[in-house]
Amino acid sequence: MEKNQYIVALEIGSSKIVGAIAEKTSAGYLSVKHLQEERHLDSVRYGIVQNVENIKSSINRIIKNLEGMIDGRVTQVYLGVSGRSLHSIVNEVNRSVGSNESITRELIDRIIHDASTTPFRNYDTIDIVPQAYYVDKVLTPNPVGQFGSSIKIKVNYIVAKPSLKLNLNRLMTFGIPVKDYIVTPLAVGEQILSESDRELGCMLVDMGAETTTVSIYKNKALVYLNTLPMGGRNITRDIMNGLNQREITAENVKKNINNPLDPSNVSNVVIEDIPAPEAANYINARTGEIIANINQQLADAGIASEEIQSIVLIGGCAHMSGLQQKMAETLKIKVRMGQNPSTLNILNPEINRMEYIEVFSLLAKAAEMIEDGETCIERTAYVDGPTFNGGNYRVPEEGKEPKPARREEPKPKKMSRLERLRNKLSNLISEDDDNEDEQ
Repeated sequence: MEKNQYIVALEIGSSKIVGAIAEKTSAGYLSVKHLQEERHLDSVRYGIVQNVENIKSSINRIIKNLEGMIDGRVTQVYLGVSGRSLHSIVNEVNRSVGSNESITRELIDRIIHDASTTPFRNYDTIDIVPQAYYVDKVLTPNPVGQFGSSIKIKVNYIVAKPSLKLNLNRLMTFGIPVKDYIVTPLAVGEQILSESDRELGCMLVDMGAETTTVSIYKNKALVYLNTLPMGGRNITRDIMNGLNQREITAENVKKNINNPLDPSNVSNVVIEDIPAPEAANYINARTGEIIANINQQLADAGIASEEIQSIVLIGGCAHMSGLQQKMAETLKIKVRMGQNPSTLNILNPEINRMEYIEVFSLLAKAAEMIEDGETCIERTAYVDGPTFNGGNYRVPEEGKEPKPARREEPKPKKMSRLERLRNKLSNLISEDDDNEDEQ
């Protein structure tokens, strides 16, 4: 019987770190019921780790807590990559091919792999995403199996400052290797957007604490990705600075105003000694600036707003009261809230929340990437038998049966000289009897 696979993913945001475990059955069924998070301030700025030791300690605690939940040991993790400097650069890769030679998937993979060595000043390439294919200068959705003298692939290089991945590597120095890095916005786009979204034109907007990532899809492909250095915490700080309040107070006020993006209709109430209409003025002004910057990404991508059919909102700030309506009115595009991946069954209702959509998307993407027979967890198996020190004997690997204790065979008893003589005489008599029977 095939073993189930266990997948562990970590997502490091500007306000929290989240780790979760998914279980994948041999039939491909994917479920999750274990999740741990740790909130933090100032250790991660704009998605980039600032205090490596603090975040390393948080990750270590999350891993230990997850291990306690599943009674096993985490052996490797999938780590999400996101942050302020993450963006896409469009480039073209050309290759001549034999006119009598069919274009294969291996050839395309080799071209894309070779493209990964293209250097960019001040940036590291994190991933490469094909955008369009051309065979003999003719656009084609799938070049595999076609014939032509040349192939051109338009690709999106997903790049970031070297410090982004360098500090992620520094985090994982306590013994647990990173199985693979996954670009978080790409995983979310693949897992929560429908094929129709990606074909007709969709803008995925992830509004976090300090960054807002915009991913634009058209004709079934990613055409643009950029990370803006602004998010929900900018709004909170405006209230802090404008009304001379502590951050925790300003955050509480922001979350409890009934309609912060319509100051003229805000109830004239006082929240923690702050008049709601005054706080709403700051919230509305900063949110308007963020929406304007999101709209600017369409122009930077060279796409008209008429080409985008929908905007999908995710992230902690995306749940602010009235934001969905405000964005739809400003950009004249339909806006909806994103939903957790449909391929993932969340068994624990306490963690079935939209704020975890990023780590759930990482788990779903990792489940597609993990090879048969691989797992991120070494489960502890229990074997019935004698107990030692009050507990059952443990086997470190799941399904590995303990070797049975070797039974000592009784050693033959040493015969005396008289007994040996009797045996020899008995054998001689038996041989004579056999010879008589044969005659």
